[in-house]
Amino acid sequence: KESKNTTAVLYQILQKAIQSVKLSPDLIWGITNPDRNIVTTLLQQKNYIDVVVPRGGEGLINYVVENSMIPIIKNDRGLCHIYIHEDADSQMALQIILNAKTQRPGVCNAAETLLIHENQIALLPKIYEALKKFNVEWFGCPRTIQSLGQNADIHPAKIESFDTEYLDFKINCKVVPSLEAAIEHIEEHGSRHSECIITNSEKSARYFQNSVDAAVVYWNASTRFTDGYEFGLGGELGISTQKLHVRGPVGLKELTSLRWIVDGTGQIR
Repeated sequence: KESKNTTAVLYQILQKAIQSVKLSPDLIWGITNPDRNIVTTLLQQKNYIDVVVPRGGEGLINYVVENSMIPIIKNDRGLCHIYIHEDADSQMALQIILNAKTQRPGVCNAAETLLIHENQIALLPKIYEALKKFNVEWFGCPRTIQSLGQNADIHPAKIESFDTEYLDFKINCKVVPSLEAAIEHIEEHGSRHSECIITNSEKSARYFQNSVDAAVVYWNASTRFTDGYEFGLGGELGISTQKLHVRGPVGLKELTSLRWIVDGTGQIR
């Protein structure tokens, strides 16, 4: 409903373009009424519609998945993690987590959880101070709270905290004993969207990238780069967290289906 006026103008532009080449404007029509009942009807039109790409909150996506008779490219939530390994460059780690959390917190590729190796725990107060400028609220494990002390903006993480996509100036934090423990946490709580390891070790980075099941897995870079334009795909329709038929940023190529043209001279099989 927030874009219905923009949508109406776009339909008008398309219809005028069709008229300019002497075709009927009725070849293109659009819907500007945001009534959910119309959406339900559209989701049944498998004879006329090839694919549905839901853009919106978790409620809308679940509604489409439950009611559609048409194939779906699902752009699910992004519960992204930044893992700081024991040999990470502290300044790099600080800059990446600052960017991934605060540059634009209300988007799916923003970081929601910080995992930090126990040998890097001395870095936590510096990260806290950097994020404090943006009034970031923390939800931490016992070792996180022990490291940062008692502050009004630091809360004990609950069971559901690590499964929460805040889309806000809020962050989870957990101290882990190993790279394997970080991967295990991501496997349990991640949304298969974007994950990052910060490390000076290529061996550790490749192990992380090969082990983590996500659409995009970073080594020493912010999760905020998960975007069709940033990846050179042009305009983006969303970020697919599923595996078929497309995963990651959805551009024009990913929306295109193939067909085969076969010429013969009487061949048989």
